[in-house]
Amino acid sequence: MGSYDVSDESPERRFRTLFISDVHLGARGSQADLLLDFLRYHDADTIYLVGDIVDGWALKSSWHWPQSHNDLVQKLLRKARKGAKIIYIPGNHDEFLRNYYGTHFGGIDVVENTVHTGVDGKRYLVIHGDIFDLVVQNARWLAHLGDKAYDFAIQMNRLVNFFRRLFGVPYWSLSQWAKQKVKNAVNYIGAFEQALAAEARRHEADGVICGHIHYAVIRDEAGIRYMNCGDWVESCTALVEHDDGHFEIITWADQLKKPAQVPQVAARAA
Repeated sequence: MGSYDVSDESPERRFRTLFISDVHLGARGSQADLLLDFLRYHDADTIYLVGDIVDGWALKSSWHWPQSHNDLVQKLLRKARKGAKIIYIPGNHDEFLRNYYGTHFGGIDVVENTVHTGVDGKRYLVIHGDIFDLVVQNARWLAHLGDKAYDFAIQMNRLVNFFRRLFGVPYWSLSQWAKQKVKNAVNYIGAFEQALAAEARRHEADGVICGHIHYAVIRDEAGIRYMNCGDWVESCTALVEHDDGHFEIITWADQLKKPAQVPQVAARAA
């Protein structure tokens, strides 16, 4: 896993485009403080907020809005004031914003979906992706139940990793392990990717950029470049487009103040 230093003299890396999804502000599992730290070191000409930035489901259940969540909102608004183009594509957890498509809030445009054109002219459909999740669409009660179970798993995972840190053992993610090892989870991810690739093809796009399933990856799916931003609940990843046009997933390591590259997965586990 490669990494690089961010010097005090030049603390900011600037990209052509930055894609962030699934921050879940308002949920207790949101790692808004790490994203805020990431944004202090990284900037872009265009920033896409690819859904579930605010967690309306969690806020309806119990109000949780610490200072770090407010600071993150202010940070994004400042970037917009300084000239960054920011496009917000609501997801299922911030679906209340879907009533405001076409609206301009403090320099941030709210749209249903959009097409991003890369340096090489390739077109990428940018969409949250929840409309291709049959559980969310057809069994909302089950989706909410699954959301509660995920929150519980995150809390338990943090407890486990507290003790792992005491013994000098690296961080371990239960949910990420399950997504790679449990057959039903692997099948679900595969079906999701195929559905998003088909939607990109329907839009005559060369690829798709999405979020929703909290699983960051760049891969080719049936001739379509599939890219998922990941999340800022557990993996703390962002998708970036460099000035030369190549895309990269960055995960933010808070202890060393360094981003480290996440390997691009070439093939899904059987």
